[in-house]
Amino acid sequence: MKPAQKPLPRSGSPVRYSVARGAEEALERLRETCGNVVPQEFIKYHTSVTFSSPSSNPGVVFPCPLKEQDAIAAIKALEACAAAAIADLRWKGRESVKRSITVDLDKSACFLMSAYLTTIDGQDKTDPDVKAKIKDTDLNRAQSILYRRLSANLYKTKDARYYHIHGSLDATAVMASLGLRPFDPALQSYEDCKNAIGEAVAQFTVEELEAKNREAKGAGIEAISWDEFRETKHGKVLSAETPFSIQPQSPTDAKKRRPNFAFSEAEFPNGNQQERVSDHRVLSGIKVLEMCRVIAGPTIGRSLAAHGAAVMKVTSPCLPDVPFFQVDVNTGKHCVDLNLKKESDREILERLLKEADVIIDGYRHGALKELGYGVEKLDQMAKDRGYGFVYVAEDCFGGIGNSDAEWAGRRGWQQIADCATGVAWAQGKFMGLNEPVIPPFPMSDYGTGALGCIAAMAGLYRRATQGGTWVCRTSLCQYDVFLMNLGELPEEEQKCLRKEHAGSFEESDFFGLRHNDSVDEVGRRALESMRRNSPHIFRDKKRLMQTARSESFKEGVVEWPREAIEVDGVIVGHVRPARNNGFDSGNDDIISWDSWEVDEKMAEEIGLFKGHPECS
Repeated sequence: MKPAQKPLPRSGSPVRYSVARGAEEALERLRETCGNVVPQEFIKYHTSVTFSSPSSNPGVVFPCPLKEQDAIAAIKALEACAAAAIADLRWKGRESVKRSITVDLDKSACFLMSAYLTTIDGQDKTDPDVKAKIKDTDLNRAQSILYRRLSANLYKTKDARYYHIHGSLDATAVMASLGLRPFDPALQSYEDCKNAIGEAVAQFTVEELEAKNREAKGAGIEAISWDEFRETKHGKVLSAETPFSIQPQSPTDAKKRRPNFAFSEAEFPNGNQQERVSDHRVLSGIKVLEMCRVIAGPTIGRSLAAHGAAVMKVTSPCLPDVPFFQVDVNTGKHCVDLNLKKESDREILERLLKEADVIIDGYRHGALKELGYGVEKLDQMAKDRGYGFVYVAEDCFGGIGNSDAEWAGRRGWQQIADCATGVAWAQGKFMGLNEPVIPPFPMSDYGTGALGCIAAMAGLYRRATQGGTWVCRTSLCQYDVFLMNLGELPEEEQKCLRKEHAGSFEESDFFGLRHNDSVDEVGRRALESMRRNSPHIFRDKKRLMQTARSESFKEGVVEWPREAIEVDGVIVGHVRPARNNGFDSGNDDIISWDSWEVDEKMAEEIGLFKGHPECS
């Protein structure tokens, strides 16, 4: 790695913690832990990475004690190393010239709170008017009704512990297990809803809540400390594992199958010049079938799309999703609805599978297998077609295949992982509390998605050089374990952050939050505080944010964070704006891998029309 920038003091303050130096240390740790997992061609590029920020305040921006910015900058750096190595493989003749890599620390910080920065016509996720422009995927009203939304929240138990209940986008079963009505029109205010649900949870011990959670098929879990997590069987398993894994599906015959160099030159029309222009992104020509919802899994697909892959997001019209997240994580994709219990829709999926290179599975372990599309099915299809798949599975707890991983296959989401691994307790103690608090923003979701992107790129590299089908796995808890192993920020930095984010108005006081404040309330207050203390993240929109008009969102102008990495001789960026789930459904001819549209302004902005002759 190149030397980090010297940290600049904030106005009237001593020299502060350097995120750039912390990112260097995090990248070194990632290199040590994943050095035997990813191709060595990726690892050799870690010395070419520079962490930079043109801002005068390139320090910690989140009111959190953990090294979130360091972790994501390091993960993004490894993603850039993967892009550089694939470029060398794909475009011969440049191997002897090492590509330089830059990770923008401001952009990587924006990546961690992407859902909170993304807007349509200036309206963010908290604006009630934005709902009219987005497809309503909240089928069970778990998001739109405050009472039901707070069924996914952290509460104190009868035995003075803390338990995060979670209904997995349907509050009804969890509410019933607590003796609560599924809908209660009398409860409208935030405090009334919290109090009513909190009183119900307080009637039970953690053990009783665990039993109710199993019966309701919920995703709840007790919030425990990092030390407690490491003493669990599951914690011991994950502590010994890498942040992601990559394994051949059939080790004995992997080398018998021909390598598939599917990095064909993808082209699209340049309307300005009336000619066809090659797409010089490293994954152009790669076809990705994304079977996910919410944030972490779809972030894998969004990141692969930025590297040029054609990403087809498949969702079920019968399953709920969080509506606003579509505006963020669907960037760069085509989106279709398929009901895999209908034969006609299964035929469409299998047609897409025949040409797909990467499958992203973001559902509970075994769910796709129950529908007939497990790894074994893919392996047989690979044998029939003569080249393999890269299967990328993302879940909450990890540990799949290890009998000692007691929570493997358990339902879970970002808040659940943060409670299980001690992240929530670390946040609460940072805030001066003897209780856990869910950290602001779905940062472990985005971090996990970035890890999954690296795993997918490593799987593609292995397939291109060795052949076979490759199985890649990562999880929210594995990201959290990597993060926690980096340690907390120095106490002096934490003191400075506490002082900065203490707030001057009670209604926006970040340190007035408690364990039972919702992720929305935590995010809202954090964002207000960050706007005061780190205004550069929000003012420098031309550099940090990208805009495009989306037909899917009623021709609204979507604004979202730019990609955080730059690689010499490589283009990184999207060529189509986000769209609603299922937007490209309805016509079997449209649901294909052929003739995808390109937003010419977006393509021009990332430099595709200029081309990169040295990569040709």
